Amino acid sequence: MRSRWLIPAADSGAANALAESLSIQPLTATVLVNRGISDPNAARRFLTPDLGHLWDPALLTGMGDAVRRVKTAIQCQEKILIYGDYDVDGTVSVVILKKAIEMAGGVANFHVPHRLRDGYGMRTDVIERAAAMGVRLIISVDTGIRASAVVEAARERGIDVIVTDHHLPEAQLPPALAVLNPNRRDCAYPDKNLCGAGVAFKLVQALLATLGWPADKLARVLKSFLKLVAIATVADVVPLVGENRVIVKHGLEGLQQVKNPGLRAILELSGLLTGRPPSARQVAFQIAPRINAAGRMDDAQNVIHMFLTDDPGRARELASQLHSLNQERRDTEAEIVKLVLEECANVPVTDDQSALVFSGVNWHRGVVGIVASRLVERFCRPVFVLGEEDGQAQGSGRGIPPFHLLDALESMPDLFTRFGGHRQAAGVSLAAELVPEFRRRLNAYAGERLTPADFQPQLQVDAVVGLRELTTGPAVEELLAMAPFGFGNPPPVLAILGAELASAPVVMKEKHLRVHFRQNGRSLFPKAWNFAGRAADFPIHAPLDAAFSVEEDTYGADRGFANWAAVLRDVRPAT
Repeated sequence: MRSRWLIPAADSGAANALAESLSIQPLTATVLVNRGISDPNAARRFLTPDLGHLWDPALLTGMGDAVRRVKTAIQCQEKILIYGDYDVDGTVSVVILKKAIEMAGGVANFHVPHRLRDGYGMRTDVIERAAAMGVRLIISVDTGIRASAVVEAARERGIDVIVTDHHLPEAQLPPALAVLNPNRRDCAYPDKNLCGAGVAFKLVQALLATLGWPADKLARVLKSFLKLVAIATVADVVPLVGENRVIVKHGLEGLQQVKNPGLRAILELSGLLTGRPPSARQVAFQIAPRINAAGRMDDAQNVIHMFLTDDPGRARELASQLHSLNQERRDTEAEIVKLVLEECANVPVTDDQSALVFSGVNWHRGVVGIVASRLVERFCRPVFVLGEEDGQAQGSGRGIPPFHLLDALESMPDLFTRFGGHRQAAGVSLAAELVPEFRRRLNAYAGERLTPADFQPQLQVDAVVGLRELTTGPAVEELLAMAPFGFGNPPPVLAILGAELASAPVVMKEKHLRVHFRQNGRSLFPKAWNFAGRAADFPIHAPLDAAFSVEEDTYGADRGFANWAAVLRDVRPAT
């Protein structure tokens, strides 16, 4: 599907002023200004994220009550249960909080649900077992914000609950002793984009600050936690701006030197134990899927055990299991994608279908979210993919920028036994017989809010550039300083207008193209992934407009080439 290019109007005055103030290249300044960063102090803070930019955890509403209760539990040697989730964000949250409690002198056990047996969220039967074992304090991580009934059940059994979560709350918060969530309406915390591990880290930050450690020890320990928090932040696809940018920047740098046996094992299996920091993209595509595979296909507890063990052999064994599960996940995903796409081919998607719901018997619930993402890419519409089993349907949805998935679900809560999520991602459970009604209502809701223009992909261009400007001086190095790249801070997308295709494109591996653009004596060889089907769009010697992203390329540097690559995003006849 062809993209609609969005090229911002040039504001050369603001860009020149920023370039002069920070002594940076005009191209870098233009990209920053077009991303809404025109203030010199904000731009300097963006380009040089510092640990001193982390916000005071006390700004989170309820933090004081939470820390006092955890300290009391530690001092009285009460039994503490950490209640997590089965994805990267949830398991990492368990690990960092458990380690911090142990550093403070306490002991904590943990529970993470099994995706297929238990489904998402907190359950009353777990609370009952915890009460029978004498647990006096439960701390939820990356879950709990919509578990009011479960939290009330804990309170009735004499168990205090601290909820740490980042998902959007209901109007009524759960009746917990403390609820740490930057998205609660009465919380003035400056950064609303933390993932679950980010919120758990703020509790860790506040707790360890009470131990009387020297400042250098506290800073060193907190920085060590950022390695895992960075992985969770990237994996949970939260915006890599603000505090998340600080966390990921320093966390990735910390992955150059890793002592934790589990983390070393997963880095080695991912091919990233190289002595240099991985990119956020490498974390997203090589590390996160392996960690996520346990929760999708088996038992996420193995992830936690891998990160907690001091035995390198045991760590490698568990990491190998995750590697195998990830391959199984990929195979299962491919089967489901094939099934769903075959179904889609039989039902053409038209403009009056504003949102799509696909459902199938025994579709593996561990991979339906990934399948939904693929279908959003294909159809540029909100998509839910559900697996049906024993009369119940459960699955995940993914959205498009103009559409708020959770708001849509909030408009039809009577359909679901359970639901929750964010603007761009959500999960639901409902009776299988209600799936047609869900499909009808979701389509109607989306139809009132989306237009046919929303169903066309948009390509946001950061700046128009000439090849001479790009290939001389430090322009590219400065653009790479905008990393880590990811959701909310994608690699800069540049457009060259009226460039000549210097030679016929060469097809590689039947899917990709090698292309050569020339402009004013300068050449560019962007990587054109999955463009083989568009070879006709590259007439030799014709003037073309090309949009490409500037991305880190560590593999190129390994082979003696540049440490960056131009990745073609779209091409069109010159305008």
